[in-house]
Amino acid sequence: MRVGSFVLAAQFPGQGQGEALHRAVRSAEVAEEAGLDAVWLAEHHFVPYGTCPSAVTLAALLLGRTRRIRVGTAVSVLPTTHPVALGEQAALLHLTSGGRFSLGVGRGGPWVDLEVFGAGLDAYENGFTESLDLLVRWLREPSVAAEGERFVFREVPVVPRPSESLTDTAGPEVLVACTSPASVRRAAERGLPMLLGMHVGDEEKAEMVSLWRQCARAAGRSPEEIREAAHVSAGVCQIADRRTDAAETLMKAMPGWLKQGLDAHVTVDGRTRRMRDPLAYTELLCGLHPVGTPRLCADRLAATAERTGVSRFALLVEGSGDLTATEENVRRLGAEVLPHLR
Repeated sequence: MRVGSFVLAAQFPGQGQGEALHRAVRSAEVAEEAGLDAVWLAEHHFVPYGTCPSAVTLAALLLGRTRRIRVGTAVSVLPTTHPVALGEQAALLHLTSGGRFSLGVGRGGPWVDLEVFGAGLDAYENGFTESLDLLVRWLREPSVAAEGERFVFREVPVVPRPSESLTDTAGPEVLVACTSPASVRRAAERGLPMLLGMHVGDEEKAEMVSLWRQCARAAGRSPEEIREAAHVSAGVCQIADRRTDAAETLMKAMPGWLKQGLDAHVTVDGRTRRMRDPLAYTELLCGLHPVGTPRLCADRLAATAERTGVSRFALLVEGSGDLTATEENVRRLGAEVLPHLR
C-alpha cells in the first residue's frame, strides 16, 4: 500500500490565492519529510476551488524541490490542452526527475475553460479518446503522426523520448480519472490504471475495479498487467486525538470553501448544473474516509484497500484551510498512520 497527499491549492474564504499556493507547495515538501509516497496535484481554471491552473507546471517545481517522493497530476485536463504538448512536458519531467513523475489525465467538465482555450464543447463530449490515444502513443513510440478528427499532422520524431531515461522505467505512467463505466472501459482496454474520486465509497470503487479487470481481460491484457495495475483512490484525511475533533475541523472549514469554489464554476453552453450541498458533502467525506484517530485512519485505509483492490491513496490533507494545521496533519499521517500500514 502506498499513501500520498492530494493537493488542490484550495482557496478558503478570506484567503488570497498566493496563500493557497504557498500552503500547497509547503504541504508537498512536508509530505516528503514525513515519508509519504506521493503528492498528487489537481488542476482547475478560474475558480477558487483550486488555484493551480497547471498541475504539470507545479509538478515540475515540486520535483525540483524534492529528491525521493513521486509527484503526479490528478488530473491534467486533456480537452483543454494539446496531447503532444502535454506529452512533451511529461517526458521532460520523467527524464529529468529520474522517473518520479506520474501523469494522471481526465476529461474535466463542460466548463467555460473550453471556450477560453478554444477547444470547444466537442473536445469534452467526443474528443477525449482521440486525445488520450495520441498522448499514450507520444509517450511510447519513437515518432508519431496523426490522422484523427481533431488532430492531423505529419510524422515527427518524439524529442525527448521517455525511453531515453537513465532509469529502468520506459516512460511516465499514465492514469485515467474514471467516473463512469465508459471511462473504466476506456482505461482498461488500454491497460491504464484508474484515478477514482473521493465522492464514492468502497462498494462503488470495488465495482469499478472489478469492471476494469473484466474489460482488461476482454481486451487481451496479460494477467500480470491486470494483477499489477496500481489504481489510485482519492479521499480526505484529517487526524486528531478524537474522531469528533477531526470531523469538527473539517465541518468548520470545508463547507465554506466548497460553496465558494463550486459556485464559481460556469458552464460553456449555459446548461443547468447541479452542485453538491457543501455541508452534506463534507459530512459524506467525513464518513467515507480516514477522519479521526491515527488508529481509525489506518484501519479505514486498510479496509478500503482490502475491499476494493486499490493499492494507492491520494488524501486531501488541507481540509482545515490552515497552513500550520495542514503541516501537522501531514506529519501525523506519516508518523502515526503509516507505521500501522507497513
